[in-house]
Amino acid sequence: MLNIFARASISRFVDPVSGWLVRAGIGADAITITGTIGTVASALWFFPRGQLVAGAIAVAVFVVLDLLDGAVARARGSGTPWGTVLDATCDRIADGAVFAGLTWWCFVVANDRPLAAAALLCLVTAQVISYIKARATASGLTGDGGMAERAERYIITVLGAGLTGLGVPYALDLALWLLAGLQVVTVIQRMLCVWRSASDREAT
Repeated sequence: MLNIFARASISRFVDPVSGWLVRAGIGADAITITGTIGTVASALWFFPRGQLVAGAIAVAVFVVLDLLDGAVARARGSGTPWGTVLDATCDRIADGAVFAGLTWWCFVVANDRPLAAAALLCLVTAQVISYIKARATASGLTGDGGMAERAERYIITVLGAGLTGLGVPYALDLALWLLAGLQVVTVIQRMLCVWRSASDREAT
C-alpha cells in the first residue's frame, strides 16, 4: 500500500543515487545480492543476541538497497528476467532471515512463546503473500496489492524491534501481532484479487 502513495517521494531520493551507481558501473544484481547478504547477516547476528536496536538499524540500512536495485535497472534501460527472479528470491531469503532472527529472540532471549508464534505467523504469511502474486502472474492472472506489502512489513518490524531495544514495553508485541493480522488480511485480499481476475478472464 505504501508502494503506491510513497513512490513519488522515494523517487526523489532514489533516482539521483541510482544514476550515480550506474555511472560508477555498479549493476542492479550486485546491489540485490549485497543488500540481501547484509540483511541476512544483520538479522541473524544481532537479533538472536538480543541486540535489537543494532539489528533494527542494520536491517533498515540494507533494506534501503532494495529500493536501489530496481531503480538502477530502470536507469540502465530495463531489468532482465534473471534480475527479476534474483530480486524476488533474495527478497524471500531476507524476509525469512529477519523473522527467523526475531523468532529466535522471542524463544531464547525473551522466553515468550506467544510472541514467537506471532513472529512465525509473520514469517509464513510473508512468504504466502509473495507466492500468491508470483503464482498468479505465472498463470496470467493478477494477484497483487493488499494492506501489508513488503514496505509495511519492514517499517512495522524494524520500528517494533528498535523501540523494544530502547526499552519501550510491548513495542515488538504490538508490531508483530499487528503485522500478523495485517498479513492474514493481505493473503485474503490477494486471493480475492486472483479470484476476480480469473472470473473476469473466464467471462471474456
